[in-house]
Amino acid sequence: MSATNATLFSKASAEVIGLHRFFVDWFVAARADTVDFSRFERAMGDGLSMVAPDGQVLDRTAVVDHVRSSRATCDDGFAISIEDIRPGWQSADTIVVFYVEAQLRAGKHSRRQSSAVFTTSSSAPNGVEWRHLHETWLQVPER
Repeated sequence: MSATNATLFSKASAEVIGLHRFFVDWFVAARADTVDFSRFERAMGDGLSMVAPDGQVLDRTAVVDHVRSSRATCDDGFAISIEDIRPGWQSADTIVVFYVEAQLRAGKHSRRQSSAVFTTSSSAPNGVEWRHLHETWLQVPER
């Protein structure tokens, strides 16, 4: 892997982790007033598309509107962890990143396998913007 692509993966990894920290802060009622929503908007690239775990295809406007309207909808027990983050295909300014998102919401665990496409952007929080996201439900291991 070249140094340029290693840097791109580092930026994309930081973005995945940073965006999910934003989600926890934005969704948890006790923290929502301290969060700058523009961080989310700056990370969502023009033409963003998302395939939700239920198969619904969303455009950038629908994704931004959904996140905006979900502010302060969770209690303090809401948590997200990112697992098994790894690079996929990449070029000089574009990378596919795979990761598992694990959530705890209202006492229930869920997991989803995600693949995201990022392109470089000097105006995005971590130097990359989200261009495409695909999420698929995974079984939650028995505890």
